[in-house]
Amino acid sequence: MPDSWSRLWAPHRISYLSGENRPLPGNEVPCPFCRIPTMDDVEALIVVRGTTAYVVMNLYPYNAGHVLICAYRHVSDLTELTDQERNEIFAMSAHAMKVLRKVANPSGFNVGLNQGSVSGAGIPGHIHQHVVPRWGGDSNFMPVIGQTKVMPQLLQETRDALANNWNLI
Repeated sequence: MPDSWSRLWAPHRISYLSGENRPLPGNEVPCPFCRIPTMDDVEALIVVRGTTAYVVMNLYPYNAGHVLICAYRHVSDLTELTDQERNEIFAMSAHAMKVLRKVANPSGFNVGLNQGSVSGAGIPGHIHQHVVPRWGGDSNFMPVIGQTKVMPQLLQETRDALANNWNLI
């Protein structure tokens, strides 16, 4: 029905909302965070691999440069991580912030773990930490009213910039 609203469509989001790449009840999708490390870094959007964890671009980012730091082991809770895993995840998170500051100059960050589906975890079975760069004005009318996020760079280009600068800091 015609009305006075202009609409910006983001049809790719329905795939994620419908369960694409997410192991949900009734969805026979394997855990993506277990599958990603078996792939080539460029194809999988892996920025860097560590001993117990890796950094990967979020395929469904909240903001440009949004990375995930994932344990290799399939565990769901911070309390299940070994000291080595926990230390590496937090060290990689801090390093990701330094690299993002160098390549994208954000004004701040949201950093956090969502544990359990009620906390917002899209993949609650495999622990992962979010590092989301933020800039003044990045929550303008587009996501607030238009429910569409404008991403200024392709994921592969962001991945390349981060990977190429990871060891320079």
